Formats: sequence, C-alpha cells, structure tokens
Amino acid sequence: MTRHTTRALVGTGAVLIASTLVLTGCGSGFSGGDSGGDSEGLTSSDDALTILIGSSGDAETAAVQSAVDAWSKDSGTEVDVQVASDLAQELSQGFAAGKPADLFYLAPEQMAGFAKNGSLQAYGDELSNKDDFYPSLVENFTLDGTFYCAPKDFSTLALVINSQMWADAGLTDADLPKTWDDLATVAQKLTTPEHVGLSFGAEYQRVGTFMAQAGGGLVDDGTAIADDQANVDALDYVKTHLDDGTFAYAKDVGAGWGGEALGKGMAAMVIEGNWITGAMENDFSSVDYTVAELPEGPGGAGTLQFTNCWGMAADSPNQQAALDLVEHLTSADSQLAFSKAFGPMPSIASAADQWTSDNPALAPFLAGADYAQFPPNQDGAADVVADFNAQLESLKTGDPAQILGTVQSNLEAIVE
Repeated sequence: MTRHTTRALVGTGAVLIASTLVLTGCGSGFSGGDSGGDSEGLTSSDDALTILIGSSGDAETAAVQSAVDAWSKDSGTEVDVQVASDLAQELSQGFAAGKPADLFYLAPEQMAGFAKNGSLQAYGDELSNKDDFYPSLVENFTLDGTFYCAPKDFSTLALVINSQMWADAGLTDADLPKTWDDLATVAQKLTTPEHVGLSFGAEYQRVGTFMAQAGGGLVDDGTAIADDQANVDALDYVKTHLDDGTFAYAKDVGAGWGGEALGKGMAAMVIEGNWITGAMENDFSSVDYTVAELPEGPGGAGTLQFTNCWGMAADSPNQQAALDLVEHLTSADSQLAFSKAFGPMPSIASAADQWTSDNPALAPFLAGADYAQFPPNQDGAADVVADFNAQLESLKTGDPAQILGTVQSNLEAIVE
C-alpha cells in the first residue's frame, strides 16, 4: 500500500472541480531564444507576447510568471501574463474582438470549436519536443489528424483510501482491489452505518472509469460507442452497488465532491484525481490516506485523464516566439517546477522518473497514463456529457441501456 506524503497538488484538478466537466492537466531542456530555426508557416516579429491562464491560485500564477520571466530574460521578448477570472468567456471575447492572447490555456472540449472557426494555430508538429509527450495526450489535442497544441500537464483518476478505515476493517496491503469483484468485496467490508465503502461524483468524469475498465467508452476512432454492451455492463455494475449501499455518489453522503467525502469520513474510498492531495493537506491534514491504481474490469485497466494545452492564436503576430516559449514551458525543468509548486503531473515521458522519485506515494496516478481515456473532444461534446451527467444522477433508479441509448444518439449527431 502506497502511503501518502504531504504535498499540495491542485492546478488542473482544481479547475476541474470548479468547472465540473474538465479542465478542471514537454521537452528535454530550454535553448533560450533559438528554437532551431524558423518553423514553416509561423509568423515572426518583434512584438511582445501575451498569455492568458486560468489559475488555481497564487502558487500557480507565481510559478507560471517565474518560468515566463526566465524565458523572457533570455530571449529578450517581453511577455505579459494575464490571469482570467472566466477563462472560456475571456478567450471568446478576445477572439471576437480580434485581439486574442498569443498563448492561452485551452481545454480539449473548447479546441474543436475554436479550430473550426479558424481561431487556432495548429503548431503541434512544429514542436521540437513533440515525441516526448504521452501519446494519449497528443491524441487528446489532435483533430482530423492535426496535432494542434502542446499538452501543458495532466491528471488522472485513482483510488484514494482512508488508511485508518482500511485497517479498522481488517484489511491489509494484500487486499488492495485488483478486479471489480475485489472492489465490491472491500467496499462491503468498509461500509458501516457511519460511512459508505466507495464514493465518487455523479458524473461521467468519475463513472466513466468503469466504462473504460469494461472495455468501453464514449468515442472510439471517431465513432460513437456509448451504447456498446461494455458500457451497459459498467453502469449495471455501478447501479448494483449503488442499490446495495456499498457505493454512493458524493452528494448522496452530503459531500460536494470525493475529496470532501474522504476528508470528512463520509466514505472509506473515493475515485479522485491527484488534485485531491492539496485539499487533504489544506483541509483534512489529520486524515492519513493511500493511493492505489483503480482495479481492472472485464476489459482491463482503465481510468480517465484530464488536461489542458497551450493554445496559440492564429492571429498572433509572433508565433515563432510563442512556439519557443511553449517549448520552454513544457520542458522537463519547467514542468517539474510547476508540479512542485501547484501539483499537476508533467505531460512528457522524460520527466516521469524524476516526478515519481519526488512523489513516490502518488505513482499510481502517473501509472494511469499508460491506459487512460479522455472525454470526447469533438465540438459539442461538452453538451453531450452534461446531458449524460444529468441522467447519471438517477442511475440508481434508471435503466443503463436507455441512458446510454440517449447518449449514443447525442454523440452520433456530433461525431458522424
């Protein structure tokens, strides 16, 4: 059983919690102002750069500002870092006014719409560190075969366990669940009149882990697969254990999200992302907890990933400098500094060993990078997922096949 260390991990996950749907999470070094020559098709000028971020707090803002200042000093290009109060709204306003930031945090569900109307510069193939990004993250920001933007970091979901409740139930490291049957068994042993065995949000962004573990998902290679039998089996499994009281939605135990359910002793286990550690340190520091990989289902291992990228404006007059700045911000040194400051996992494989060494108790989150799925990134997908979430709230009394049939119809309208 992997014991936790006290670390503040928020960032991407904090944005996810605030926005419900997502966020809401790289190179081998920084070579100053020389990125290896001009990249084909990118604008170049002496203009200063503006970047727009959606910050989780002072730690994230300061870390980004520090990294930008270092690049600016070396390159000679001035950069203005702006912190959005409503990132999606301010991005849209900037594009509409013809004065967008040169670089900005961009969520996957926003990418397709902005790409369709010509607002985005697709620069992914120009990155010198392109091959260092995890393949699933590259896929997350690829539309119609075009890699648009560099993933700035990411988070995954894992099983987070109250260590004292685990021990009180007579469970040991050997009982960490490896299968759905194991999970059902330990959830039953952990369920008492005071707390439920397992809790998670009433949303695809948590329940979707079971769909992935069943071998399903929402979209596969551009095809809607929501009504596949694997997904029906996944929701049937969740429904069964909502019915028997060993699983419960966070709201049904009186919590706003999984971290609160775990911290306040409402649940012995929760499905959450690595941002939970910041909340546990800040709000529930007396609670000892353990992180484990989610158990495999009939289809194998499965989790969900959440990320943002560094979007680049098609109208930026200095895209070459913006590209160079992105390569600096996604380098191993920068991303490890960001992780230490505000918690997201680096989006590049070359930083994995150092990150794991720095965060051994959180290694199960990074392990999920090898098999993580991501929410659909097609234009209109956010609305489909929002409707799915509304239906999942009544899963305990609903018909999984009927729910997924509606999701299938909605997805087909946007992906086919």
